[in-house]
Amino acid sequence: MQKVYFDSAATTKLRPEVITKMISVMEEDFGNPSSTHGYGRSAKNHIEQARKNIANYLGVKASEIIFTSGGTEADNLVLNSAVRDLGVKHIITTKIEHHAVLHTVQEIASQTGIKVSYVNIHPNGAIDYKHLESLLNASKEKTLVSLMHVNNEIGTILDIERVGDLCKQSDAFFHSDMVQSIGHLEVNLNELHVDFTAVSAHKFHGPKGIGFAFIRKNSGLKPLIFGGEQERGYRAGTESVHNIAGMDEALRLAYENLEEEKAYVIALKQYFIDTLNTYINGVKFNANCCDLTHSTYTLINVSLPVSDEKAGILLFHLDINGIACSKGSACQSGSSIGSHVLTEILSDEDLQKPSIRFSFSKYNTKEEVDYVVKVLKEFIMD
Repeated sequence: MQKVYFDSAATTKLRPEVITKMISVMEEDFGNPSSTHGYGRSAKNHIEQARKNIANYLGVKASEIIFTSGGTEADNLVLNSAVRDLGVKHIITTKIEHHAVLHTVQEIASQTGIKVSYVNIHPNGAIDYKHLESLLNASKEKTLVSLMHVNNEIGTILDIERVGDLCKQSDAFFHSDMVQSIGHLEVNLNELHVDFTAVSAHKFHGPKGIGFAFIRKNSGLKPLIFGGEQERGYRAGTESVHNIAGMDEALRLAYENLEEEKAYVIALKQYFIDTLNTYINGVKFNANCCDLTHSTYTLINVSLPVSDEKAGILLFHLDINGIACSKGSACQSGSSIGSHVLTEILSDEDLQKPSIRFSFSKYNTKEEVDYVVKVLKEFIMD
């Protein structure tokens, strides 16, 4: 049995260079970065150098990068503070956002009574930009738009420049969860009308438990976590120095090798699509995931022609054959809720079929694709 990891949209494998960097920091620069002695200054240097590097990659000021425990915390910081401190009374989002945004917005609304509007979604997973524009034009309250850059389940890429321009025209704040795009796509935040973003290191071969928020200067946002004055007062608590250094190293390598690795993964994705089409009759690709212009190159979401009696054990069968991936079916057995994303875009008929998200990286091979398709074919035909 082979072991194949096709779940990089959930988390990526750490690069060896990142592990080496983190070990070095843990062994040699273990001081508290808030301490004024040499050990503390050495640790602090890693943090501030990482902040400068990350800011340079994204075209922003170092003071606009705030380290967090990951994308979820960054999303929560922005959304909660926007309502509490910036006077936002209306949030515009979609029903296919990551739950870090969707559930946070729902909780804020239940506690504060703010208005929440949802932009319509086309069957291909793209938002209805005309509907967004009409919602912004009709909004009489201070408004924040929260739309993810790349959807984590179906890979649809937001026209972030267009949304930013619409928000600017309406004097609305714009927050974008960029967890699936930073490290995979070139992003210059200085050229976009984006006020806030959320990023997680473990999506681009960095460590778990670390990420950052981009908070545009003079936004007025205030902290959620109180205590010390770390992170320019936005987030109290001793920083995770080794994780920050690991994230810095991971993002550096991601962008230094972006074109080469992107080309490799694009070819692998196309091979995956072609091989599935060749050997599995009736396979469908959900949303725009086959479109390399409007969807990320790092994943596909496929609906498989599996009988009802087999649908419930598909993921189990893949797992026992050493294949790691993620389910994406709204009606798959074992899940009482299913995918909120697919529920919004698929027909009732297609929702009855099991859908799987395969997501990949530079560490995957065509031989692994062949093995996965072979296992799927045998399971379907048996």
